[in-house]
Formats: sequence, structure tokens, C-alpha cells
Amino acid sequence: MSQNEAIPLHTMQPLTRFSNRAEAYAQYRPSYPEATIATILAGLDNLTQPVAADIGAGTGIASRLLAEQGVQVWAVEPNQAMQQVAIPYDRVRWQTATAEATGLPDRSMDLVTCFQAFHWFDADLSLLEFHRILKPGGRLALVWNNRVRDDGFTASYSQLIQVASGNHPAEKLRDITQTCDQLTNHPFFMQVRQTAHRHQQAVGWAGLLGRVQSTSYLPQAGESYEQLVTELRQLYQQWADAEGLVYLTYSTDLFLAETVPSSERL
Repeated sequence: MSQNEAIPLHTMQPLTRFSNRAEAYAQYRPSYPEATIATILAGLDNLTQPVAADIGAGTGIASRLLAEQGVQVWAVEPNQAMQQVAIPYDRVRWQTATAEATGLPDRSMDLVTCFQAFHWFDADLSLLEFHRILKPGGRLALVWNNRVRDDGFTASYSQLIQVASGNHPAEKLRDITQTCDQLTNHPFFMQVRQTAHRHQQAVGWAGLLGRVQSTSYLPQAGESYEQLVTELRQLYQQWADAEGLVYLTYSTDLFLAETVPSSERL
């Protein structure tokens, strides 16, 4: 393991690292499958209007998906640049705060979600905070769009990004076992289960370049950036269909858990 790989991601400036990527993030990051959102909300339909905290909400991509299903969402995001490019939505209210200290009231949330964000948090502190703000029996959902390796174009794209990033630790596939163990072994969460839904993001050349520009650990200028763009264009020309589109294929990995009632804490 390299020294870089051993550094926890939550120590690598997560609060500011997307400030100069916010517009690209809002425009070019993939969304999430309807099936994933439906799985997260399954069983909460007995509530008049569920209240959720979407932690590390970024530009509000997932916050809006939840709000479209009738959820009242607190979008918790520390980065002002990300907030400023978010599309306003009636049932989404923004909170400038971190995962480890949301500033939300005790036992106020039916649901806590983290989309493409939990790896940037201090896991121990954030899980304690999530339990604090969740109502008894409240639900936690951790979600990642992970690029698959069994699709030719996506695998080639991933290899290019891995090299350009200098094998950045965030570029590795999420450690599914570690994430599951963090929840399964946590004294404040129970009924841990995992699902996955496959989906694609169709992009043209501008969208493919924008997707790269939204990634916080890739170069933005200089020789290394120009080399990346050259290789990316070659890859695009090799794989583009008659409509000028290429397809990034993802497995949207979802972990769900419920809070342990206070009386059952270890």
C-alpha cells in the first residue's frame, strides 16, 4: 500500500476540494436509478411527509430526487460553491454544515442519506451524528455510483482516470465489505442490507470531458491535463455510436440500516 492510499479521505480537504468543480459537478455528474430511490423510501409511505437529511448533498442531485417523491429534505452541504449552483426546489432546504456536525435537532429525521459522499466523512463521528438526528427506528442510506469493470468502454475510461489521478485512493472501487462491516458492527444501527442497481449515463464529447472536469482529484491544467484530454478524445472516438454518444455504466450500490432504539444500545 502506498503512502497516498493509507491517508484517510476525510483528511484530504473534503470541505473545499469541489469548490472549483461545482458547475461541472452540477451539469455532468450522473443521477441515480429510480429503483434505488424507491428502495430507500420503501416502507416510509405510511408517513404523511417523511423528513430526510441528505448529507454531503453537493449540488442537490439526490436531494431533488427525494423531494420529487414527496420527501421534505434538509440538504446538508458545507461547500458554498456547490450550494450556489444547485437548482432550487420547493421541498429542499439547505443547511451549511458537515456530516460530523449537522446542526439539526435531535431525533428530527425519518431518513438520513449520503449519496457519493460517505467516503469523505469521518465514519465514526458521522455515524454517531446520524444516529443523534434520526428518530427511533429511522433509516440510514449510503449510496455510491461505482463504475463497473465488465463494460469495455467504462473499464477503459476507469483505467485512464486511475492513471491520470496517480492512483488516488478515491478512485478505487468502494470497499463494499468495509462499508457493510462499519454498519453491521456499529452499536447504533441494525438490519443492515445491501442492494445494487445497474444503470448508464449517456454522454457526448462535451459531457465526457465535463465528467472528468467534475472529479476533484484530476488535473485541471498543464501537461498532465492535456495528456488526459488527448487520451480521452481517442477513447471517445473509438467508442462513440452513430449519435455521438458513449455510455458510462454504473452499479449503484446501496446500504440500508435502521437505528437501534436507545433502550437497546450496547
